[in-house]
Amino acid sequence: MSNSTTTHRVKRSTPPRLFYQGRHREAFPYLMEDFQKRCAYSMQHITRAGGPRNMEVDHFNPNHKKDYFQEYSNLFLATGHCNGWKSDRWPTNKDRDLHFRFLDCTKDPDYGVHIFEDPDTHEVVGVTNEGRYHVRNCDLNAPHFIKERTERAAYWETLENTAMTSKVPFPLPPVFDKLFQDLQHVVGEMIPPIPYLSGEALEKRRAKRRERDRILQGSVVHTSAMP
Repeated sequence: MSNSTTTHRVKRSTPPRLFYQGRHREAFPYLMEDFQKRCAYSMQHITRAGGPRNMEVDHFNPNHKKDYFQEYSNLFLATGHCNGWKSDRWPTNKDRDLHFRFLDCTKDPDYGVHIFEDPDTHEVVGVTNEGRYHVRNCDLNAPHFIKERTERAAYWETLENTAMTSKVPFPLPPVFDKLFQDLQHVVGEMIPPIPYLSGEALEKRRAKRRERDRILQGSVVHTSAMP
């Protein structure tokens, strides 16, 4: 899981379409198919996001919201959280010159190239200006996303250990297979595995956490020693 180099790319399979201004919600069923019921930004599945009512049609470039004809290529499936946080944010010309921009998952590799997962905290980390801008402005480290990624990592470890156990030279009870299949189904609807941050970048993050913890610990000791 942690060594995967698969990037999050969405291939649009539905024919190009146009929607009238104010009627872009009509694109929802087509986006559900193309984005496989997952948010374009967080990759959260519709079942984990709270169902269809909590999934929205986002204008990737919000500057085209008022266009009379809404091009399908500018419409993305997004959780209400990501869409609400992203809102009408769009990089300025100066931002784009410095490579600060949103990543278009229908064109750009994102996870595993610009964005990685911290194996210790399960936060996602932008390693480029594009990745940092994207993570920050889509709020991809909201507590509920971190919680889901943490749970997914634990479940994956359980599945891997279970797979090893299943190779023992004697038959296991049917309930074992049922539990294994149920857990696979649960994990299949969680945020997919994201390549882990490693090497020097990971060590720098760990060093920063250690320094922060040291400062916080010193602050607690100092406060408790006050008369």
